[in-house]
Amino acid sequence: MFDDGAHPLNSLGFAKPPKDTRVVVAMSGGVDSSVVAAQLAEEGYDVVGVTLQLYDHGAALAKKGACCAGRDIHDARRVAEEMGFPHYVLDYENIFQDAVIDEFADSYLAGATPVPCIRCNERVKFKDLLNTAKDLDADCMATGHYIQRVMGENGPELHSAADPNRDQSYFLFSTTPEQLSYLRFPLGHLPSKDATRALAAKYGLSVADKPDSQDICFVPNGNYAQVIEKLRPGAAEPGEIVDQNGNVLGTHKGVIHYTIGQRRGLGIGGLADPLYVVKLDVDNRQVVVGPKDMLATRTIPVREINWLGDEPFMSRKEWVLDVKVRSTRPPREAIVRPISETEAEVELATAEEGVSPGQACVFYDPESPRIYGGGWIWKGR
Repeated sequence: MFDDGAHPLNSLGFAKPPKDTRVVVAMSGGVDSSVVAAQLAEEGYDVVGVTLQLYDHGAALAKKGACCAGRDIHDARRVAEEMGFPHYVLDYENIFQDAVIDEFADSYLAGATPVPCIRCNERVKFKDLLNTAKDLDADCMATGHYIQRVMGENGPELHSAADPNRDQSYFLFSTTPEQLSYLRFPLGHLPSKDATRALAAKYGLSVADKPDSQDICFVPNGNYAQVIEKLRPGAAEPGEIVDQNGNVLGTHKGVIHYTIGQRRGLGIGGLADPLYVVKLDVDNRQVVVGPKDMLATRTIPVREINWLGDEPFMSRKEWVLDVKVRSTRPPREAIVRPISETEAEVELATAEEGVSPGQACVFYDPESPRIYGGGWIWKGR
């Protein structure tokens, strides 16, 4: 990792020439990972491109806007051919089904709002794929994520991307120190996505103008309920829409069609004040609605914590950090009180609306771009 005196460190942090440094690049077929692979190949690294087939891409060929479709496998292979490095497609369908899709379905049925992209990074890309990279004798694995790996006094640290509009730290909080030592994120320092596309054009890549993926790869058109019904037949059982006192206000076609904080599509008209989904009672098949102020939450139970601080998590009674409880919201001031190595109670300085079990709570240093890990929001005891 460090300069041995005889060789200066290369751009990936190794004290040897790029040609003697093998790097596996996780290629989704999009512009970001394609630029990473092309840039490293141009710099002379021993690049091996790997694309994961995560589900039946035969059904995905006709689908646009998703990260893992069959066309994306073709696009990744084409970039490898253009830049002259080997490319492999690995069938991870069973792993992806077990590690990501099944939990997604079960979490949704339990009234949570899961974030499968985090689980995919944690359980598939940064676990099984990372081990595959090691089996290929790679020195490291590189991805197209917008996040920064910075060497600190105690080893590599996770920092937010230079471009806050592209930052993906919310989806990478569960990256462990061991994984971080092996991973590289060459795009994290770039000022904008335009800079990435400019590099794609510079390398003459066929994907230079390819649109960004929008949907979760196995959820066509963002229709979660449709996917859940297919995975768990009978999941969309009808029930009642009730207020906080149990009064029946209407009926619904299945709890899976609703999320915490939802206002539209409730089918309850003629009310003076708008109502929001404040709770999903799966056991009783009830969607509980109430006024907006019922969505406000200050205390959040968090578990499965991945801690990335220099001091042990339990070394303090409380940590003053910024936390992010949804990917689309900025970090907010909070106090994190450890309960165990992997559990904590998070007290927000100001209440947040729509905090939902199944979402992540990510910890940020209030004074720097550093990420201290995070955990999963749950319903509590």
